Amino acid sequence: MKIAIVHDWLVTDAGAEKVLKAILELYPEADIFSLVDFLNDDDRREILGKRVVHTSFIQNLPFAKKHFRNYLPFFPSAIQSFDLKEYDLLISSSWAVAKGIKKSKSQLHISYCYTPIRYAWDLYEEYTSKLKQPKKFLVQLSLKSIRKFDLKTVDSVDCFIADSKFVADRIKKTYNRESIVIYPPVDVDNFTLCETKENFYVTASRLVPYKKTKLIVEAFNKMPDKELIVIGDGEEYEKIKKIKKDNIKLLGYQDKKTLINYMQKAKAFVYAAVEDFGIVPIEAHACGTPVIALGIGGTAETVKDKINGIHFQKQTKDEIIKTVKEFEILEFNHAQISKDTASYSTSRFKKEIKEFIESKLELK
Repeated sequence: MKIAIVHDWLVTDAGAEKVLKAILELYPEADIFSLVDFLNDDDRREILGKRVVHTSFIQNLPFAKKHFRNYLPFFPSAIQSFDLKEYDLLISSSWAVAKGIKKSKSQLHISYCYTPIRYAWDLYEEYTSKLKQPKKFLVQLSLKSIRKFDLKTVDSVDCFIADSKFVADRIKKTYNRESIVIYPPVDVDNFTLCETKENFYVTASRLVPYKKTKLIVEAFNKMPDKELIVIGDGEEYEKIKKIKKDNIKLLGYQDKKTLINYMQKAKAFVYAAVEDFGIVPIEAHACGTPVIALGIGGTAETVKDKINGIHFQKQTKDEIIKTVKEFEILEFNHAQISKDTASYSTSRFKKEIKEFIESKLELK
């Protein structure tokens, strides 16, 4: 059986790439296709090893390495340019256009869906409202075209797998399709329990607007007696650096060992994004660290209020401040928090994915 795995784009080692890595370990003989591949050497070794990636024509367009997203209008034609006729099983790892690959009736296409493309659907208004004309008009036109493509190619997917119940609801709403939920793999074997907590909070993510790290910093600016460690890099780094007060340490990108050390010792991990699933809060849980998170999206499923963390319901400074104060009078069983993360392990993910795919192949 010949297998093709199609991933939207390879530019960083984030949550989707952790899923891709696990699927590749499950099917090491599979061929990999992606719109572009601009991984650095360290990420490449971690995710792909020595595997070759088949890329689209966007890989060689001018300035693609830094600005490939500007070629969004060409993504549909690029993803459909892949010739996948020789493959029996197609697995798309999709949060944008990967699910839109061409397939024949004899092929089985299973799509692991992180979300229907966010900036064309759920975040359309947020994404376009800040733009000025004429760019706004052009972006709106492109996104409407992406929407049409997204809906037109739904039937190319035989089975959807959602990475959370939250995303399964989005798939139903957007595509009118049912899906099963298989949570992503989390490296719970390396993020290990530490029951001795120190008197600081930690947050870690890419520093981009939707992650709302700047909002967390603004909240802790108003709590000068509480120390916050911020780990991560991205477009908001300089903005956060300018506004942070002395009780906040901005560490930038840190290696895995350092990240684990801070997660293990923190009294709580703070997270304010509306996530499709959210791997990093589970990594904190694996360290026995409770999580203060938004009670919407993936963290509404994984953070159990007053058991392994606490929820806030609005993305506001005052709501975060109020919830941090509520958190400080609670007590948590750190060992139990860590133990419960076994249900998110990589071995569990591989087992569930393999069993599902094999059951569908038997029916084909």
